[in-house]
Amino acid sequence: MRREGELAAAIRGRERHLVDTLSRWVAIPSISTDPERSPDVRRSAEFLRQAALDAGFTVAEVWETAGQPSVFAQRIEDPRLPTVLIYGHHDVQPVDPVAEWEKAPFEALERDGLLLGRGTADDKGHLVMHLEALRGFLDARGQLPINLKLIAEGEEEDGSEHFQQLLAGHRDRLQADVAVISDTAMPAVDVPALTVGLRGLAYWELRVETSATDLHSGVYGGAVLNPITVLVEILAQLHDGQGRVAVPGFYDDVRELTPAERKEIADVPFDADEFAADVGAILGGEVDFSAAERRTVRPTLELCGIWGGYQGEGSKTVIPARAAAKLSSRLVPDQLADRVTGRVEAHLRRLAPAGVRIEFETISTGRWVLTSPDHPAVGAAAQVVAEVWGQPTRFVREGGSIPPVAAISEELNVPCVLLGVGLPGDRIHAPNERVVLDQLFRGTQAVGRLWERYGEMGRSGLSAPPGRPAQEPRG
Repeated sequence: MRREGELAAAIRGRERHLVDTLSRWVAIPSISTDPERSPDVRRSAEFLRQAALDAGFTVAEVWETAGQPSVFAQRIEDPRLPTVLIYGHHDVQPVDPVAEWEKAPFEALERDGLLLGRGTADDKGHLVMHLEALRGFLDARGQLPINLKLIAEGEEEDGSEHFQQLLAGHRDRLQADVAVISDTAMPAVDVPALTVGLRGLAYWELRVETSATDLHSGVYGGAVLNPITVLVEILAQLHDGQGRVAVPGFYDDVRELTPAERKEIADVPFDADEFAADVGAILGGEVDFSAAERRTVRPTLELCGIWGGYQGEGSKTVIPARAAAKLSSRLVPDQLADRVTGRVEAHLRRLAPAGVRIEFETISTGRWVLTSPDHPAVGAAAQVVAEVWGQPTRFVREGGSIPPVAAISEELNVPCVLLGVGLPGDRIHAPNERVVLDQLFRGTQAVGRLWERYGEMGRSGLSAPPGRPAQEPRG
């Protein structure tokens, strides 16, 4: 117990340094989806490379890809010890609408136990949590009971297009016994949880064209098809009155929940009204499923953007030649992205009036993942989380998508433990993204204990039980 107290105290001593490091990193606008921000994504990678060395990694490198750069770091204590691979991403989402931020998105604001700024929760805060846990551990013990590696990509928010290729190209250096991914959330501050399921993703752009050029609305209005009208009429037919996706065959491959799985979800404390009210939203969706189920384990088809016609000040009496929309679908076991894409595209084309030109492009896809709670690496993580939070650890499924989890499982053949400390109200991808600092502080304690626990288990103790796969990366 004395040694455990010493470790906890050393990690606690890093808390203010965590806030300072995260605030400085937030100031780098590493938006991977914006080509003009590519130099900033590179600056972010260099920042993390140096921060990793400062934290105690003995090697830290920027790895190039055909897109944005990733960062690799490692500390090898003894090849006979278990090796843990940390995954995270250092790129962030765009910040529009900027006017809704309390402070400039890349100027961290600390108040009331929160830190606001783009990337504080998703995902720079989680990576700094790991860095400070390492520094605290080394301050207390001088060395790790495991070998530690880190891979942080720079285009997770842009679909992780080159990540699997990066893994394949560096498979030897990335080999590990277990991967720990910290890019997920817990249901509440007093409901500690590990994520064991992630939805997949398919993201598309739909373009509708009805004429060769923009047209005078007085000369042509009422006599020709308007692409905006065509587009919204098509989109309005994607769901029925019960909130279900109306695309034929959309649900054919969905693995239905068992009564036990639905009970497990219902047993996790979740206030749907509070969930919506926290962000000023209105509840909706499939009427036959709870809000908790709709946001985590049911497939979706959402409209993410729509445009067409004149957008400037004043008026311009014109019928545009084209209009467009962006759509996304969250996929669940056993949906395949290619199959869903084919069904959605076919449905959209069926709905278009004769003569309308339709273009349908797939922007990105990602697979769903299920993790076995029975794997010893997951069990050890559940135990330390329960110790730190003082409450039993729940196993939950997350509504978001992290394509790299499936890529890591497939390319490196390792179990993936999803240990994230975010909260539903963190407003990731939205204005005023924030992180509850106490969650990060507790997370550093959990990480430190986990490294110690994995060291005690040894490589053989981290192996999956016979006949029980750690991961279901198909989908």
